[in-house]
Amino acid sequence: MKRLLLFMLLLFLFCSLLAENESIRDAFDEMETDELHLYFFNALNGEPIENAYVNLKDIGEFKTDRLGKIAFQPQEDYYYQEVSFMANKFISTTFDIEVRAGTIFFNRYSISPVMNIDHFRVVVDWDKNPRDLDAHFVKKGQYHISYHNTRVLSDGRGQLDRDDMDGYGPETITVTSIEQNANYEFYVHDYTNRNNKNSNGLSKSKAIVKVYGNGQLLKVINVPTNKKGDTWRVFRVENGLIIVDNVIE
Repeated sequence: MKRLLLFMLLLFLFCSLLAENESIRDAFDEMETDELHLYFFNALNGEPIENAYVNLKDIGEFKTDRLGKIAFQPQEDYYYQEVSFMANKFISTTFDIEVRAGTIFFNRYSISPVMNIDHFRVVVDWDKNPRDLDAHFVKKGQYHISYHNTRVLSDGRGQLDRDDMDGYGPETITVTSIEQNANYEFYVHDYTNRNNKNSNGLSKSKAIVKVYGNGQLLKVINVPTNKKGDTWRVFRVENGLIIVDNVIE
C-alpha cells in the first residue's frame, strides 16, 4: 500500500512538472517566434481536444494538435479577437480573446460536448491561482450542487461533472432541465482564500464562466477585476431567463 501511494504521488508530481514545462516552453516559443497559443479542453474531463477546427476572424483557420493547442501570429499589440471553435461531438462555440502587448490575456478554454437540448451546463475556467475555485448551482428551496454540498442529485437530475483543486479548471456542473417557474443561482467560491473578504485572488483569477443550454453556448461571463472578496455571484435564472449579476463580495 505504501509503495502504491508513493507511486501515485510521484506520478502526480511528474504530470504537474510536465504541465509546468509545457507552460515554460510556450513562453519561450512565443518570445522566439512571436506566435501565440490557444488551448482547448473537454469540459467534462479536462482532456485536450485534438483535431478541432478553430477559426480566428481575419487571421485564418487552424487545427488543434494532441495538446489541444493552436499557434498563430498576432495582428497588433492590443485588440480583441473573435474565435470560433468546431469539433465533432462538441458544441460549436464563439468567443473573444484579449491580446495585450503581444500576449493573450487568457488562453485556456474548456468546451462542452454535445448534450441533450434540455440540459443546462455551466463551465468555469481560470488561471493557475487561486488553486481551488468551487462552482455552486442552487435551485432555491430544492438543491445545492457543489463539491462541499451535493455532488450528484439523488434523482439523477444534476451533478458536479468535474471538480478541480489545482488551478486552471475546468469545473463543470450539469442539470437535466431548468423549470420555467423555479429560481436558480450560480456562484463561484474562492475556497483557497475562503473567509478572507479582503482577498483579491478571485478577482485576479482571470476566471471565465460559459453557460450552455438549448444545445448551444448562451453566455460567456468574465470575472470582475480590481475587486475584493471570496464569492463571485455570476448569474441567476428566473422565469427561464438568465440574469447576469457578475459581482464579487
